[in-house]
Amino acid sequence: MVIHALLAASLALTSAPAAAHAQIDCSRVKCLALTFDDGPGETTPALLKTLKQAGAKATFFLVGKQVEVRPKIAAQVVAQGHAIGNHSYSHPSLPTLLDDEIVAELQSTQEIIQQATGRSPVMFRPPYGHTDERVLGLADQAELAQIMWTGTTLDWQLRDAKKIKAAVLRLAQRNGVILMHDTVPATVKAMPGIVKELKKRGYRLVTVPTLLRGKGPKAGVSYF
Repeated sequence: MVIHALLAASLALTSAPAAAHAQIDCSRVKCLALTFDDGPGETTPALLKTLKQAGAKATFFLVGKQVEVRPKIAAQVVAQGHAIGNHSYSHPSLPTLLDDEIVAELQSTQEIIQQATGRSPVMFRPPYGHTDERVLGLADQAELAQIMWTGTTLDWQLRDAKKIKAAVLRLAQRNGVILMHDTVPATVKAMPGIVKELKKRGYRLVTVPTLLRGKGPKAGVSYF
């Protein structure tokens, strides 16, 4: 009960800035959504600190197994006003699974995230970007929208802060969605410079729901 009370208080304290950020009109300003998969990881708190200092918001697609290990970090993501999504429980290629296995991957993660953060995701991102109509249909049944991306940094391959920064700046475009990983230390190391340069170029760094301008995410729909 005490834990839930503290979480509720934390969320209440951050609801005002989060609400203000959600009022950003991406039809009037140049918006960009930075998204991070596979966490929460050991380096996620450092990323959250960078985003908070910059007044930037992002979207985190959380893996159920990782949330089980680091529930407090998952709660911190939500408390700081970032958006969260479901990235499956064990990070498999969903199209290779049976229907009931896909449902279990999504549903168990929904429950784990809800328990850790007090929020139930309305978005999911398929691991590796592997998806098909069957996966999307099952996500619809789970009341989840599918969120893809407009560009990926391939940071897990680069593993070099300078190269990752260059990739982000190359991929940046208005209303874009960039895929990164908060579990890649080089990405977290690159983020202060990335955020500084993107803001210099006039971008507002927002969550995926803010980018959708109130028109989504809708369950069973695939975006980007």
